[in-house]
Amino acid sequence: MNAQTSSDSLRATPVVTEPKPRRARRILLMAALPAALLGGAGAWWITGGRYETTDNAYLHQAVVAIASEVSGRVTEVSVADNRPVQKGDILFVIDPEPRRLALAKAEAAVAAARLQVEQLKVAHAQAVAQENLAADDAAYLANELVRQQALSTKGVSATTALDDARHEAQRAAELLVVARQATASALAALGGVADGPVDDHPSVRSALAARDEAAYQLSLTEVRAPADGVIYRAASFKPGQMVTAGQSLFALVETQDVWIDANFKETQLAGIAPGQKAEVTFDLRPDRPYEATVESVGAGTGSEFSLLPAQNATGNWVKVTQRVPVRLRFEEGAELAGLASGLSAEVSVDTGRVRHIPGLASFAATAD
Repeated sequence: MNAQTSSDSLRATPVVTEPKPRRARRILLMAALPAALLGGAGAWWITGGRYETTDNAYLHQAVVAIASEVSGRVTEVSVADNRPVQKGDILFVIDPEPRRLALAKAEAAVAAARLQVEQLKVAHAQAVAQENLAADDAAYLANELVRQQALSTKGVSATTALDDARHEAQRAAELLVVARQATASALAALGGVADGPVDDHPSVRSALAARDEAAYQLSLTEVRAPADGVIYRAASFKPGQMVTAGQSLFALVETQDVWIDANFKETQLAGIAPGQKAEVTFDLRPDRPYEATVESVGAGTGSEFSLLPAQNATGNWVKVTQRVPVRLRFEEGAELAGLASGLSAEVSVDTGRVRHIPGLASFAATAD
């Protein structure tokens, strides 16, 4: 009885079969997942060579060594460490008094030279007047000699009168020669130009040049910022310090001349070229990318231009992948305030290069 009941219950239990839609979804999922993985891997491979990235990159700014062009004692200091300055701001002042005195002396020399030229003009005018008088006398006495010669021929004039006339005419001619030489000398003293401007005279021009030089030397006592930037290492620079011309006193880090040097491996350089766009991210601001452009690719590896180049012609040589510096410039208008020279950065250059799966293009052409 019990055995029969069990057999009946087994026959009564319905057979549960999986719905066809669920089975289809499972089959589709099992087929789609590998396809998606394969497609993703293919897409990654195709676009994987487009961007070249390195974290061996650093921010650089132009650093100007500030020095005075004249020697002297520092009387004023208007700078301090890490203080921003604008182009043309006075950084410090050298004692101007000695050069003010030199300028006053040069100005006095200019006045003296002008006065001397005025005197030369007067002397030339006098020489011209004397020459004219001598010319008149010589002409008169020459005519008198001719008259006396005519009278002597007629027997009217005495011999002594003719001799006196001849002597006076000769003397007047000689005085005319002397007057002409004096006029020429006076004209030469004026530089060959009698009516020219006083300041065109060579002696005045020389004095003016000396005055301008003295004024320039005085202007050099005020040392000004050559560019916008931030003062660096000026903590020990104080008034009263004696400086010599050309002595480096402190530094100015320019805030307008900023660039990135990214050291890419030699295996990454094939697709990098000037003009390509790049993205720069600083460790200081990891959430703020900056747009940049490749400006140039280095002419040699870093080790090639090091102080002690590597000696590869040895028995224990080991191949090391070299790095080449690539310089990048930020896009115009980039907000670079707060970025210090030497900061670490990560650079990603868009080379625009796309890989192709071998045979895919020919397969597509055949299908068409």
